[in-house]
Amino acid sequence: MPLILTIESTCDETAAAVINDRLEVLSAVVASQEKFHEQFGGVVPEIASRAHVERILPVIDSALRKAGVRLSDLDAVAVANRPGLAGSLLVGLMAAKTLALAGNLPLIAIDHLQAHIYACRLAAGKDVFPCIGLIVSGGHSNIYRCETPLDFTPLGGTIDDAAGEAFDKVASMLGLGFPGGPALQRAAEQGDPKKFRLPRPLLDDDSRLEFSFSGLKTAVRYQLFGAGKPEMNAATLDPQLVADMAASVQAAIIDCLAGKAMLALQQTGFQRLCIGGGVAANRPFRERMERLAAERGIELHIPPLSLCTDNAVMGAIALEKYNAGQFATLDLEISAGLERPHLARST
Repeated sequence: MPLILTIESTCDETAAAVINDRLEVLSAVVASQEKFHEQFGGVVPEIASRAHVERILPVIDSALRKAGVRLSDLDAVAVANRPGLAGSLLVGLMAAKTLALAGNLPLIAIDHLQAHIYACRLAAGKDVFPCIGLIVSGGHSNIYRCETPLDFTPLGGTIDDAAGEAFDKVASMLGLGFPGGPALQRAAEQGDPKKFRLPRPLLDDDSRLEFSFSGLKTAVRYQLFGAGKPEMNAATLDPQLVADMAASVQAAIIDCLAGKAMLALQQTGFQRLCIGGGVAANRPFRERMERLAAERGIELHIPPLSLCTDNAVMGAIALEKYNAGQFATLDLEISAGLERPHLARST
């Protein structure tokens, strides 16, 4: 029974898990860095990488202990090597290479974005491919045609900011704190989503499976402080205004994500949609997608909240590569940065 240790360190979560060939999770450990980045209103790459250095070995050791296994019991080591923050990726990759070399174990490279969609496979307990995959996170808002767990074709995505980034930056403007997504959702519960007329960029363009959220952030700033004027202290904003703006922004982002997801299904003829990433934890977004799926006869898969944010359990996609004999060599490198499908098509 193959046992695989999976390692995740693409951004600001240090995580490790042990998975067997039945996709059973024998252990899962996540060390969050939220408190380190909260004062800055976003993830600071250098702080993230230093925290990974301090935590990576204790997290791995804890995962092995909780699973009741030793390094010699493993059949492979898997690590997310793309995409993400360069320093963070390097910490996880170096740890995985060291363990693979010391234990004479195969090394498996994981695509972090593919793993987010594979979380739907884990939650469903059955095959969910082929499907349309929508990844919505702090750095990505991408749409893929997923023929198999390892065969992804980009169909579109954001041309500037991701949905999660829009949540974080608007939350910062409103003085709601970090991480912005959960804070904005809580504030929106007391607000009117129709109070402010905000743009839904590209939503009415049926020829493009693309998002744009930078203009939405600018529109919020102008509504709050006026065009060409400096930002005021968020503490001076009326609480009801904050709630109404939070609700209006959340509604605009959800409209864009839902609209393009439905367009992707329409254009491809697929009837199965899998959604992954941190923004998939947003309750109103989940509810909207569930309603649309029920109305249109779409098979929808969204992982539980624990598998939406970054974790090592979704690294179970490594089992697909293990069974296919797709192993990496010890000269494996990272592929840092963000994946933007529109840029890939233009080169």
